[in-house]
Amino acid sequence: MRRMNGAEVILRMLELHGVQHVFGLPGETTIGWYKEWQRSSGIEYVLTRDERTASYAAEAYAKITGKPAVLEAPSPGVTHCTPGITEAYLSSVPVIYFSSDIPINQDKKHGLTGVDQTALYESICKESFYLTNVKEIPFLMRRAFRVATSGRPAPVHIRVPINIFHDEAEITDLYADPDYQEYPAHRPVADHGKIRKAIEILLAANKPVIICGQGALISKAGEKVLELAELLQIPVGTTTPGKGTIAETHPLALRVIGARGGMEYSNNYVRDADAVFFVGTNTDSSSTNHWKLYGDPETKAFLHLDIAEAHVGNNFPLKVGMVGDARASLEYMIELIQAEHPGLDRPRVDLTEMKTTALNAVFNSNIPMPEGTVSPVKLTQALDKLLPSNAIVTSEPGVSAIYPSALLSVREAGRRYITNYSMGALGYSVPAGIGAAFAADGPVISFTGDGSLAFVLGDFETIKRSGKNVTVILTRNDNYGWIRGEAILLDDVDAPWTTDFGAVDYVKVAEGFGFQTARITSEDQIEETLAAAIGNPGANFIEMMVPSQDKIVPFVPPWVEAAKEKKLPYFY
Repeated sequence: MRRMNGAEVILRMLELHGVQHVFGLPGETTIGWYKEWQRSSGIEYVLTRDERTASYAAEAYAKITGKPAVLEAPSPGVTHCTPGITEAYLSSVPVIYFSSDIPINQDKKHGLTGVDQTALYESICKESFYLTNVKEIPFLMRRAFRVATSGRPAPVHIRVPINIFHDEAEITDLYADPDYQEYPAHRPVADHGKIRKAIEILLAANKPVIICGQGALISKAGEKVLELAELLQIPVGTTTPGKGTIAETHPLALRVIGARGGMEYSNNYVRDADAVFFVGTNTDSSSTNHWKLYGDPETKAFLHLDIAEAHVGNNFPLKVGMVGDARASLEYMIELIQAEHPGLDRPRVDLTEMKTTALNAVFNSNIPMPEGTVSPVKLTQALDKLLPSNAIVTSEPGVSAIYPSALLSVREAGRRYITNYSMGALGYSVPAGIGAAFAADGPVISFTGDGSLAFVLGDFETIKRSGKNVTVILTRNDNYGWIRGEAILLDDVDAPWTTDFGAVDYVKVAEGFGFQTARITSEDQIEETLAAAIGNPGANFIEMMVPSQDKIVPFVPPWVEAAKEKKLPYFY
C-alpha cells in the first residue's frame, strides 16, 4: 500500500497491462498527467497533430499488434476522436480511450470545453467510465481492459477530470489481469451439437465456400481456417477487411469477394456455391453487394460462426448458427472431423489457374488511360512484385483502395493489409500508416486519394518526426471520385456539382515537410520509383494522376453493370 496521485496510478496500470505506446495530442486538462509521465514512465507518447489522426493511428496499431491500443485527448479536442473510435467500434477493435476533462460539474457552469463526454461516447464504445476518485482507478482500468478485449472487442472510454491527475489516495490493488493484455482475451467454443451439424452440411455440399471477415483476423484464426479448408478442400474467400486471413497465393484462396475489390471470377464462384460458411463477418452491405452477392438465399445452405450473437444470421437465413470464438471453434471442428471421419478423401480443388487467368486479364488489358493519367492497375501490379513480406499496406475508400484490394496479393497470412471499410470515412490511410509503423518494423505503404489527403496533411510532420519508413502514395484525380462515379454511373447525373476541387502541388507540400518525393507521369517510371521509396528508410511521397471512377470503372459490380450499358471501359 502506498499513497499515489491519479496520474501515477494510471501510468502504473498501463505498464502492468503491457502498454508500450499511447497516441494523442496535448491539452491543458492533461498537463498533470504529462508531468508524472515525464518523471516516472517509459511508455512512448506518439504525438500527432490532430486528435482524429491519433484515433485512427491507435485503431490501426491495435489491428496490427493484436493488443488493445491506448488513445488520449484533451477536453477541447474530445469530439475529434469520434471518427477513429467509431471505426474501431464497428471493426471490433479494442481501444482504451482516455479523455481528460474540466473539473467535475464545471460543465454545468459553462466552463470552457465542458461537454457531456460520457453521453457523447456511450453509443460508440462498449462502456464509458467517469473517474471521480483516485482509489477506483485500478478497478476501473482492469474492467476497461477486460471489457475491451472480451467477447466482441471494442473501445472503452475513460473520462478523467483534471483534478484526478493531482489527487492522491492510498492504493492497495495495483495489479493487472494478464489475460486482458491481448485480444481475444477468452475463446469460447460454439455449441458442439451445432458444430457437428455444420460439418454434416459441409461434407454433403457439392460446391461449398468459406467466407472470412475481419473477425477471422481478430481471432487469429487463419491457420485453422486453412487447416479446415485443406481438410475438406473448400475454397476460402474474404471480405476486403478480412484480406490476408490465409495467403492469397494458396490454391484454395478465392481472394476478395464482394463490392469493394471482389473480381468477377470470385463473385461468380460464391454466387454459384451451394453452401456458404461465414466466419467472423457481419455480412455487411459492401461485402455482399447489398446482400445480392449470393443470389437466391433459398438455393443454398448458410452457416455462420461469430463471437457476436447479433451478427449471426442477421442478413441470411441459416441452417446452422454458431456463437463462439472463430479459432477455438474451428479447432474443435477440425478435431471432430479427424476423429469421426478418419478416411476422409475429398477431391482436390485448385483455383490457381482461375485466379491467374483473371488477374492476367486485368494486368494485360491495356485499357487506354485518359490523357495525363497513369493506370492504377500498373501501379498495383508493380507494388505486388516489389513489396517485401514484412510490409504493411494501408488504404481507404476510393480509388486508392479498390485496386490494391482486388489486385495486391497477401502472400503470407496475417493482417498486412488494413482498411476502414467498417465506417468508410475519408482521411484514414495516412494516420493508419502512422499506427502501423509504430506497431511493426517493416515498411509501410499508405494508399490515399487527394480527397482524403486534405484531411491529414498536417500529420506529414508526424511521419517525418517519427523517422519511420512510411511511403504515402497519392492516386490523384482532383475530385471526390467515388461520389462522382456513384452519381454519374448509377444516378445518371451528367456533371456532379459537388465533387470537383482545385489542383494542389502536393509534391511541393510533401517536400516542405521533408519527404523524399517523386511524381509518376508514365508507366515506365512506376517500378523504379516504388523501389526507391521502399528502399529509403524515411518518409516518402509519390504522386500519380489517375482517372476518376466514372472514366475507368473499377471493381464495383453495380458500376460495372452500368459501364457495360454505357459502353465505358472497366476492370472486373
